[in-house]
Amino acid sequence: MNDRIVAHLKSAKAGDPQVYRNIVIFPMTGTIEGDLDYLTLGEALESRLLTVTEVTAGGSVPELKVTNSADKPVLLLDGEELAGAKQNRVLNTTVLVPAKQSVVIPVSCTEQGRWAYSTDAFFASGHLMAHSIRARKNQSVSESLTTDASFRSNQGEVWEGIAELQSAAKSPSPTSAMRDVFEAHSGSLDEAIKAFPLVPGQIGLLAVIDGQTAGFDLVSRAAAYGHLHGKLLKSYVMDGLVAKKKKGKSEAEVTTQAAHAFVERAIQCEEKTFKSVGMGDDYRFKGEKIGGSALVHQTVVIHTAFFQLDSGKTEGHMSGLNRRSAYRVY
Repeated sequence: MNDRIVAHLKSAKAGDPQVYRNIVIFPMTGTIEGDLDYLTLGEALESRLLTVTEVTAGGSVPELKVTNSADKPVLLLDGEELAGAKQNRVLNTTVLVPAKQSVVIPVSCTEQGRWAYSTDAFFASGHLMAHSIRARKNQSVSESLTTDASFRSNQGEVWEGIAELQSAAKSPSPTSAMRDVFEAHSGSLDEAIKAFPLVPGQIGLLAVIDGQTAGFDLVSRAAAYGHLHGKLLKSYVMDGLVAKKKKGKSEAEVTTQAAHAFVERAIQCEEKTFKSVGMGDDYRFKGEKIGGSALVHQTVVIHTAFFQLDSGKTEGHMSGLNRRSAYRVY
């Protein structure tokens, strides 16, 4: 693994565990890395410094156009959802959009049953893809990068994951929209999030669900993480709320050492590097039942995410689906 990424991971410290029912969150703290300042998606959209639209009037399911009018880059996080236009989408990978530039970004559909304009431009839905679906999407994008150097996901698998989430959450949607599941459980999500307050210097989190480490996210700046904290929590908490309870370790047995052990497993992963669609390089990682990605610009590790993988859901599944039909338009 890249020495700078290793150093970044090792420098992150797991704080005291925060517990809510079957969910344990370890706040990850660290020092601000480098001097690269950037806005988050939410900040930029709220300030009207970023516009996200379909690439053409007719639209293209796996792509959107982002125009950044700010005088600093804008960070779009892997799994962040954009709502509106012809159908809701999520980012396939983390992208740092350069200042005063436009970029075409790779996305996946999270609303299978709609292909008609609801708004001219996209807005932030306030949600980030549920962790379990995001993990599978992350690995299918990694596979696409390896096979044909594209940032495309397995769209059919994304829809399958959303259908499973809707079923588990008992939250049907008229357009099979992931956002509708989050909105239906907004009260439970908000209640859970109160148990996981932001701590000083926090740059990420590591989540444990039913005694099993689910994954972690780290960003380079505490200020940026503060804007992402709620979204990231909901991503992991949603899976915890709908999880089928397993006989895993009790909360008392989930230790800081176990959290660090997962980070050490991440460091042992095999690595591949690709040019990002925005600023920097996109790193992809794979190990035994663990995978992830990182965005690095010059000397700064902007964002890192690793996931515990269910091999039955992430390996060999892609070959059974036709990639072109997975992007059919409704």
